[in-house]
Order: sequence, then structure tokens, then C-alpha cells
Amino acid sequence: MTAGDPRGSRPLYVIGDIHGQRVELMSLLLDAGFVDGNLEWAAGDAQVWFVGDYVDRGPDGVGSIELVMELEASATAAGGRVGALLGNHDLLLLMAHRFGDRVESSVTGLTFLGEWLAGGGQRADLAGLTPERANWLARRPAMAKVADRLIVHSDSLWYLEYGATIAEVNAAVHAVLSSEDAVEWDRLLGAMSTRFAFDDARGGSVEAAELLLSTFGGRQVIHGHTPIALMTGHPVEDVDEPLIYADGLVANVDGALYLGGPGVILSVLDGTLSSETDRA
Repeated sequence: MTAGDPRGSRPLYVIGDIHGQRVELMSLLLDAGFVDGNLEWAAGDAQVWFVGDYVDRGPDGVGSIELVMELEASATAAGGRVGALLGNHDLLLLMAHRFGDRVESSVTGLTFLGEWLAGGGQRADLAGLTPERANWLARRPAMAKVADRLIVHSDSLWYLEYGATIAEVNAAVHAVLSSEDAVEWDRLLGAMSTRFAFDDARGGSVEAAELLLSTFGGRQVIHGHTPIALMTGHPVEDVDEPLIYADGLVANVDGALYLGGPGVILSVLDGTLSSETDRA
């Protein structure tokens, strides 16, 4: 991989859900040339964004969080950037950490701890969630616009329930995560867990993608959350590239690492790369 482009464009890369697969993530980063053998940033001025779901289902969610945190610092020091969104499984871990068995979900009847475990939560991740790691996770934005790409976790319209701008949505989500209002935490989890909004084979539509883009800006939605293999019916081990669908307006980057997929990276070149996560 080349770190830049001779015409002056800066590359943007988006990586799908990790789900505790720290070793596989390391291999993906090394193979792409994002890091060197010491896991130090090697991608120059590039931007790499993760769409969330660093934890659950796999063996080392905390290690995956730590790796992204370290990569974030290494990239910044070298003139690049790593961005990381919040996924619904990351929210689940924070709910188990904050409320444990004290609160039950109005939807499932399980305690927040029980719901997290049912979703693939690993007790070692909860035990290893230090205040620093929890605070980092809770500060993740729900969405970002990088150049003309709208990067989100879920293939869903739930973002519209929390604001009309990227700044409003991220502020609303952070307000929930800063509160002790378990009802609002539970509501947010339900919203973030929805999917298939843009898949016409499952009740979604191109119009839904157009609505999200016209509201928040950008010319393509990039998401994870729903494994590409689930949408296409292809064997997960054969999924090695993003799924572009909804008339090209949407790209799915969830290669299902936790199911044995090789991992998916979406590459974009644009000469005006900048990111918007908290600006109105």
C-alpha cells in the first residue's frame, strides 16, 4: 500500500466489525500496510476508520480496543488519523459495566449484564475494562462524515431519531452515555440494533439511503453491523471485499471476522479529506 497519492489525494480506508478478533485485526493491518512489524503506524497521512463493534463474540475484545487506541495515538504522531465509531456491542459492554444486574431490559426481560452475555459478551472483557478504556469507548462518535462518505455503524435510519445533524446525533448519544437513565440506554441499544434499512430484499430501500444522505450529507453511506455473507448468502470465507448496493449509495464493510471471514477494507481516494464528527 502506498501512503499517499502523487496527485496530492489522501487515502481513506474503512474497516468493518472486529468482535474481539485482535490477532486477525493485527494480520489485517499488517497485510494492508497500515502498520509495521512493531504495530506502529506506517500509512503516512492516510485516514483509517473503524465502524465499531470491537468486542463480544471473539476472544479478546479488550485487546482489540487497546490496539485501536494505540493505533489512534501512533497515527496522530505520524501525521495520519485513526477514527473509531461506537457499535451496538460496544454499547452493550458499557451497559453491563455501568448497570450490571441492577437493571432489566424492557424488551428482553434480561438484566443488562445478561443481555450482554447473551449477545456474545466475554467476561474477561468486562474484567479488563479499565476506566481509561471505558471512557475511550464511551467517547466514540455514532457517525462521521469523511470527505463525501457518511460513515455509520448500523445499516439503519435510527440516527434520524437523535438529531438532524451529525453533531446533534453524536451529542445526543453522548448525553445518554453520560447519564444514569437506564431507560434511555435501553432505547439507544434497541435503535442501534436495527438493520436492513437499505436492502430492498429485506424491506429496505434506496430511498432510505437517499434520506440519510440528504439529512447528514455525503454521497455514499458506509456501514458494518450486518455481515455481508448474511446479505448475499455467500460463504463467509469468500467475502473479501465490500458489498456495494442500493444503486451504489451504500457500502457494507462487515466481513464477519468472528465467523472466520478474511476481513474487509474499503478504500477511497479523495483530495479534500476532512472529517466531521461534532461540528454542526
